[in-house]
Amino acid sequence: MTLKLHWFLPTTGDGRTIVEHFHASRAAGASAAREPSLDYLAQVARAAEANGFEGVLTPTGTWCEDAWLTTAALIRETRTLKFLVAFRPGTVSPTLAAQMAGTFQRISQGRVLLNVVTGGDTVEQRRFGDWHDHDQRYARTGEFLEIVRGVWSGKPFDFDGEHLKVEGATTRAAPDPVPPIYFGGSSAAALPIAARHADVYLTWGEPPAQVAEKIAKVRELAEEQGRKLRFGIRLHTLSRDTSAEAWAEAGKLLDAIDPDRIAHTQKQLSASESVGQQRMAALHGGKTDGGVRGLEVYPNLWAGIGLVRGGAGTALVGSHGEVADLIEEYHAHGIEEFVLSGYPHLEEAYWFGEGVRPELVRRGLVA
Repeated sequence: MTLKLHWFLPTTGDGRTIVEHFHASRAAGASAAREPSLDYLAQVARAAEANGFEGVLTPTGTWCEDAWLTTAALIRETRTLKFLVAFRPGTVSPTLAAQMAGTFQRISQGRVLLNVVTGGDTVEQRRFGDWHDHDQRYARTGEFLEIVRGVWSGKPFDFDGEHLKVEGATTRAAPDPVPPIYFGGSSAAALPIAARHADVYLTWGEPPAQVAEKIAKVRELAEEQGRKLRFGIRLHTLSRDTSAEAWAEAGKLLDAIDPDRIAHTQKQLSASESVGQQRMAALHGGKTDGGVRGLEVYPNLWAGIGLVRGGAGTALVGSHGEVADLIEEYHAHGIEEFVLSGYPHLEEAYWFGEGVRPELVRRGLVA
């Protein structure tokens, strides 16, 4: 089966250094050289579309622009590009979310994908008025998704759960097609929810063996539910014509990071309840004393991004062929969708689209 490639909309800002407006780093001050104006985001979206990406992920949180509003505004700026809209179940009612997704699907003519973000940062969740603990949030997400799918059935839907309750929930019309649900989470509380409700399980970019282990667990849980999932991975990318050029660019990104900013970010992220975040932090340990290649945690997999950025913290770094090799290795372990990004997102969309994508086409991995 051929791969699906997605890009990223930098609604927190963009630049030629690692933009640090994510999660804990936001409090340390501005660093984005390019503000996330609609005109700039439209450039990135069109670049993604021109370079063969199927969709673009838009993040969610207090550190970025709202994903629903931003992507809706970009529908008319593109023709075929899909929008992987991230949102948090604890901040919107399930009936409203089902309605919003259905409306988006109709006005975009089938171009919405949904990324359900349960949330692993208690501080961030409380900003939205969500006081559930980690495991409660995942339990609520399961109920939320059951209601959303019930609303999409086209018939009035009743549900009475531990966290959520609706009566006669319905919308004007069921979406056609029904938007696929992307879902991530590495904890024991998250995996069963993914197995039961997700269409695509997303993981952050750990080394292939660790990714394979996680996929096996989710696949087994899904099979127990009589379901079959697709699997995707969230990574950054930095590819050039030669390996040396790519690593030199990674070195520039590392050299531009203030050590105090690393310490600040890692201190804040260490308090995260997210198991995925903890696994990302374990890859680099907050250390830079080994230089740029000292953060290479697997051949051509670089953990330097995660020094100052919460969430996905690893990048594919190397020549176009080397990056394609690692993508092919992930694919061999079951990954079918790649959600990629790079700094700056406009230029890196072209580096990947003109360098790596043709190599993937040549190998029969991309149509």
